Amino acid sequence: MECGQPLPESYTPPADEPWMTGIFGCTGDRENCLTGLFCPCVLFGRNVETLHEETPWTGPCVCHAIFVEGGIALATATAIFNGFIDPGTSFLIFEGLFFTWWMCGIYTGQVRQNLQKKYHLQNSPCDPCCVHCCMHWCALCQEHREMKGRLSDSIFSETTIVNAPPVQEMKSTDDKEHPETSSSANSNEHTGLELQVV
Repeated sequence: MECGQPLPESYTPPADEPWMTGIFGCTGDRENCLTGLFCPCVLFGRNVETLHEETPWTGPCVCHAIFVEGGIALATATAIFNGFIDPGTSFLIFEGLFFTWWMCGIYTGQVRQNLQKKYHLQNSPCDPCCVHCCMHWCALCQEHREMKGRLSDSIFSETTIVNAPPVQEMKSTDDKEHPETSSSANSNEHTGLELQVV
């Protein structure tokens, strides 16, 4: 069922297309690569905003920053203070971080899956959640490049140049011969009107 209406039996959905760029094509767009490397939360927020226009980029950005970058900071702090923290506590922290990383992979993978549905893209190189769990930064950059490329294609293909028609004037032959008399005759025609109540 598409748009609430049953589809004809002969309908075949469009085939999934390959991505415009590969998962490791991060260096093709320098700004995208640097943003994805140093501020992946911003790039994720922009991707969500582009995909879901009603969602501002700040919400997904903050969520990503808290869970992904916050988790990385907590893991780094735990590794640095390894001798000072009880081994059981360190194990629980790493177990919690591992669980959080997989949950973030599922969430960001859902965004990738929505992008794939919207543009009929193949699962490349594997399932969207696995891509984000294993190659998160590369996946963010690839998604941004894909949307950027598709939006620039649609902007150029949908542009239509419309020229206004030339100004036209209508003149009768009587106006050309006697312009003053025709206008006075028209004004006399309208003065003889009577109103009747029905």
